[in-house]
Amino acid sequence: MTTWPIAELLPHAGEMILLDAVLEHGPDHALCSRRIPADGLFHDAGGRLPAWMGVELMAQAIAAWAGCRAKIEGEPVRLGFLLGTRHYTCNVAAFAPGSELRIEAHRDFHDDGGMGVFACRIEAPGVLAEARLTVFSPPDAGALLSSPSANPSPD
Repeated sequence: MTTWPIAELLPHAGEMILLDAVLEHGPDHALCSRRIPADGLFHDAGGRLPAWMGVELMAQAIAAWAGCRAKIEGEPVRLGFLLGTRHYTCNVAAFAPGSELRIEAHRDFHDDGGMGVFACRIEAPGVLAEARLTVFSPPDAGALLSSPSANPSPD
């Protein structure tokens, strides 16, 4: 299995990259890691990462999966969009500093147009979060974002 630095797999930069590494990837899944630092852009006053950020960790695991697929196929990493989250549950209110999270995304459905549904989990000692995420990664996101219908002019 080939692995790449996480920054090469995600269309994010700087502090917006919330994952540390891809531990494992395959045709239908990616397993990523994140060690929660003592502070960060989204941390609360107690230095904890709020549990609702688990959705973004899951979305980035999906993006890492897509980035791995792109690298394997010799394609550029594409921009993707989180369309929705179903049944997000987490048994903690926040992820504590020092926690070693394992974030897994497993593809349930994906079509040639870029739509996908993934079952995701975050696990650590005493931590379990789960959700199903619906994502969209169009073949040409730049054209989609620059189209007149994407940027309606005010009347």
